[in-house]
Parts: sequence; C-alpha cells; structure tokens
Amino acid sequence: MPGIYVLVEHDRGEISPATFEALTAARNLAQRLTEEVVAVFIGVFDSDFNAVCTEYGISEGVVLASPLITDYGPELWGEALSQLSQERTPRIVMSVGTDKGNEVIAHASARLGSPFIANCIEVHRDSDWTITRMQWGGSLLEDVRVDTEQIFLSYAHHSVEPETAALSSDANIQIVELELDSLLTRTLVQERAAQAEGATLSTASVVVSGGRGVGSADAFAPLEELADLLAGKVGCSRAVTNNGWRSHADQVGQTGTRIAPEIYIACGISGAIQHWVGAMASKNILAINIDPEANMVTKAGYAVLGDLHEVVPAIIEEIKRRR
Repeated sequence: MPGIYVLVEHDRGEISPATFEALTAARNLAQRLTEEVVAVFIGVFDSDFNAVCTEYGISEGVVLASPLITDYGPELWGEALSQLSQERTPRIVMSVGTDKGNEVIAHASARLGSPFIANCIEVHRDSDWTITRMQWGGSLLEDVRVDTEQIFLSYAHHSVEPETAALSSDANIQIVELELDSLLTRTLVQERAAQAEGATLSTASVVVSGGRGVGSADAFAPLEELADLLAGKVGCSRAVTNNGWRSHADQVGQTGTRIAPEIYIACGISGAIQHWVGAMASKNILAINIDPEANMVTKAGYAVLGDLHEVVPAIIEEIKRRR
C-alpha cells in the first residue's frame, strides 16, 4: 500500500507541535506526488490523534499497538515502524528532524536497510528521488539523488510552517497489533523528572538569551526580569553553560535547544555558527552587543550597539513606564 507515512511524535499521548509540521509537509508533498498520507501513532495512549488527523487533512491513521509500548523507546518504536513499512511498503516514511523523530526513523530505516535522509527542506521525484537537505547546522545545503523506490526522511525542524486543512468528517483510524521482542524494551524510558508548567524554551514566543558578555550567573537577573515582563523564557549560549552560569537545559544552539520564537533577544552573544543554528528559525532577532562586527549583530534584523548592562535595564524601565 504505497503512500507517505508520517510518524506522529508524542509524549505518552500528548502530541508534539513538531508533528503539525510533519503532517503539513507530508500533505504538500503528497499533492505533488499524487499519494495518500497516513499518520502513524505508536502505542495506545489517551490522545487527540483522531482530532489532529482531521484538523490537518489526514484521512487515514494507524495506531501501532503492543503491551510492551508503555512509553518512548527508540528500538521499540523503530521496530514497530519498520514492521508496518515492510508490510505496506510506503514510498516515503517521514518525521520532523527533532531528536526523537530522527532517532526513530534512523532505527526503522536501518532495520530495513533503506536509505535515511535527515533534515530535508525539498523533496522531488522524477526518475530518482532528488532531495535538498541541511548540513553543518543549516550553513550548507546539500543536493542528493537516491535511486530506490522507498526512502526514509526527516524534514528540518521549523522549516515548514504548520497549516490546517480540516476534513469534513473524522479520519479513519485503524489499530494494528504487533508482536515485538521484549529485548527491545532495554532502551524504554523508565522514569522522568518533572518540569515546570507553561511554555518551554523551544515553544516560547519570546526568548531572552545571554552570552559570555553577561559576565556572571548573578548578572542574568535583569535578563530574567525582562523575560518575565515579556512572558518569555531565558536562554543562553554554550559559553555560559561551559562557565557553569546556567544549566545546559537553557542552552540555545546545535547541541542545545532549537527555538523559533516571535522574537529572540540575544544579549552579549557573539553568534558562533553552533549558536546561530539553534536561533536561526526565530521570526525576529534583536542583538544587543558592543561589537558591531559580531556575527549575531550582522545577521540580526535589529541591533542595539551598546553595553547590555545599560541597555537591558533601560528596556525594562521603558516597558514598566508604558504599562
């Protein structure tokens, strides 16, 4: 049964916003290739899977079920997806290029010996597959050709803007029971640490980040205040985490969190390529820096050339005055 099969990324039933990007990308691709899109949900959890499929114009969904799938496990999920792919032989099996999406697609493709192309931004089909993908954290675009009938791929995170296309009736959801080896549960999530409620660094509409120029852990206090006033989150560069000023969980970058806020306020950040990779999807970037040649300043849409220890408090006072 050919088609485009899309991995629905979720956390115990709570569907990730990244899935909306994947469904939109698959739907657009299906129009060009004249294929049907099938959404694939792994594990039986309370979720809004049917509602999401219906909202994003996906008429068919599959739930891959097994008593072993009690949480996320890359080997379990990869094997489940590979079994479905082997049975139905879709033309494309895809996800968004998040850590989880890339990991599951990589496991599934490896089990079937099929090529996996990560972080794509364009996919075309003529005699072969012609694909453009991001390399080196987005600083390089690579064109590849793949001569196979079936491919596994991931779309670069934040490269597709989610767009709904509601169906007139509910999607058709089928549950498929699988037989899985219990050995695959060795990489199953066993326990979790509670996180604060509300927006996260990756979902916040405003992110205020500090770099080496902030100077110390205590000097992040004004950035925290500014973020609170704007209902945003505080991030940082790798230099900050290396100095022990903030947790790695706050790091924006290639080895940290990739963000896409409405506005990113980068304070005292030089903007090395690794950091830029994590911030480049921001809708607007305001750089505050004393160096006019800093990479973050030259790439930002807006810049204030000045001492962040003077500029940030001034912004805070102006916001308070206007309110």
